[in-house]
Amino acid sequence: MTENPFLRASELPYQLPPFDQITEEHYLPAIEQGLVEHRREIDAIAADPAPPTVGNTLVALERSGELLRRVRPVFHNATAATSTPALAALEQQIAPKLAAHHDAIFLDAQLYERVRALYDARDQLERDDETEWLLERYHTDFVRAGALLPAAEQARLREINQETAGLMAEFTDRVRSDGNDLAVEVTDPAELVGLSEGALATAAEAGRERGVDAHLLTLLLPTSQPALASLQDRSLRARLHAASVSRGGRGNQHDTRELVRRLVTLRAERAALLGYPHHAAYQIADRTAGSVAAVTEMLARLTPAAVANAEAEAQQLQKLADESGDGTPIGPGDWPFYAERVRERDFEVDYAALREYFPLEQVLRDGVFYAASQLYGISFAERDDLPTYHPQVRVFEVFDVDGSPLGLFLADLFTRDAKRGGAWQSTFVGQSRLRDTKPVCLVNMNISRPPAGEPALLTVDEVKTLFHEFGHALHSLFSDVTYPRFAGTSVPRDFVEYPSQVNEVWMLWPEVVANYARHHRTGEQLPTDAVERLRTARRFNMGFETTEYLAASLLDLAWHQLSTEQAAAVTDVVEFEAAALAAAGVALPLVPPRYRSTYFAHIFATEGYSAGYYSYIWSEVLDADTVEWFVENGGLRRENGDWFRQRLLARAGGIDSMRAFRDFRGRDPRIEPLLERRGLR
Repeated sequence: MTENPFLRASELPYQLPPFDQITEEHYLPAIEQGLVEHRREIDAIAADPAPPTVGNTLVALERSGELLRRVRPVFHNATAATSTPALAALEQQIAPKLAAHHDAIFLDAQLYERVRALYDARDQLERDDETEWLLERYHTDFVRAGALLPAAEQARLREINQETAGLMAEFTDRVRSDGNDLAVEVTDPAELVGLSEGALATAAEAGRERGVDAHLLTLLLPTSQPALASLQDRSLRARLHAASVSRGGRGNQHDTRELVRRLVTLRAERAALLGYPHHAAYQIADRTAGSVAAVTEMLARLTPAAVANAEAEAQQLQKLADESGDGTPIGPGDWPFYAERVRERDFEVDYAALREYFPLEQVLRDGVFYAASQLYGISFAERDDLPTYHPQVRVFEVFDVDGSPLGLFLADLFTRDAKRGGAWQSTFVGQSRLRDTKPVCLVNMNISRPPAGEPALLTVDEVKTLFHEFGHALHSLFSDVTYPRFAGTSVPRDFVEYPSQVNEVWMLWPEVVANYARHHRTGEQLPTDAVERLRTARRFNMGFETTEYLAASLLDLAWHQLSTEQAAAVTDVVEFEAAALAAAGVALPLVPPRYRSTYFAHIFATEGYSAGYYSYIWSEVLDADTVEWFVENGGLRRENGDWFRQRLLARAGGIDSMRAFRDFRGRDPRIEPLLERRGLR
């Protein structure tokens, strides 16, 4: 243990973890030692003979658990971005331990009494706004964790939480493994007609890395796969789509259906123990939406128009297929292909050709970083002298407008078999005035690697995702709070996507796109009329995009509105899914959910998005209203950036989120900008 790098604070800039010293063998002993130390600190706080105060209780809680705070984010990122069989097994071993540790804290009756005493006397305490909110949140956390339950029910709650944690870790590993196994090998190059030169090179590189004598079409986490928009071979499109939707449901060792059933049942039982009719009610009660009724009302308002638009688009695509000589009905794997042909014909937009204008380095430095510099005055310097956990990871030091250090930004952007699908932002070190720490944040993506010496050319969706994830990073970098629990993106789940979705607007903002969208060989700027056509074309296919998203959101809510008895009665995951989509009015054969149950990692690999996948469109209401504000106030102006940063981003979780929005916008959000954006009016 004396050689374990987690046992002492990192001496690197910003307390960046010393990745060059960390090995897999360090995680378990560091976590176990961290659990012991944190438990000792919690016991001391709970047993303090002095009357509870903000300092000896709340501040003490915020200062506790330093070793765990160092090791947990590094371990969780390792299991997500550089997994191995040993790490996957370790995650399934450690997850229940961490769940039990959480319960040991929030089911500690003596500790809860100290927090309750402070809460009951809150009107007599001297406190600032953030400390008042800290007390509110701690009291809520204890109650929601089961602090008021009888001992027998608390014991059952501990069992549920530990089993759930292990099942979620196992779900993650199975989905990743099955996705790797289902990558589509193509031995006949004639089948790949339609793919761009860059996409072909990427598929060839994927085959070489996997050691197969073939082009390899690897799977991204969502149902719809990018290559479907370009492949002319209909049978290959069908193979690729079939591989995507079969993940986790093939009856092999990676099958997730029993995990889904068990997770849903356990969550329903836990909700009942805590006094809620179902898991969705429990989750949403502590989010900005406030109630399941509010969420379902919004989704119901959007669904009919979205489905009607999707059905009209389907007719348009079928007509095009008929005109092209394909006399058979199109399938779900054909939709992206014919949608792309409509864009080319009606809007003169070729998404495959656009990749030539979106090399990763330009998008990152001259697009994402440039927009942030123009709006907030910050600057970036790459640090090649700092260690990383993988050779593909890059480190950038971020400086504030006055040149003072703001934090570190790490970018791990390429796909690997060892990395889980999707894209996400996380933090290794959170900002806190109490701990005198600045943020160290990380963005992970799954961009396909090009051959050596060639640039990575991004799809339009990947450009959007990079802007989106960096919006999360800005939320972390601009955090200016006292208490660690409020740092960065520590806000309600249905609010966390809001700042990141706002950051997407700069992707096609005139001065930004003009700065980064240049042909990677000729340096030619993407013509202004092409940018305008791209903006217009993005309104097309919105029925499909909205419906596939709503289908996933409604499926999530269907699973998590089951009572204990109803959940236990589900015997067939596929049948339940079909019935749920039909009941919600989104059972369109040509528009499958963005994620099917068997690979819906958002809701079955984590707790945060369970009964919370609606969060993206709930946040988009705020996002669309905010973008309208930026447009009305001149767009990419420093004054606008400073206002958004100060009134919203910097306050992070240290204030009620909707209060922060009202302080920024001057009123409650309006849904009309969202309806206009998605063509649902």
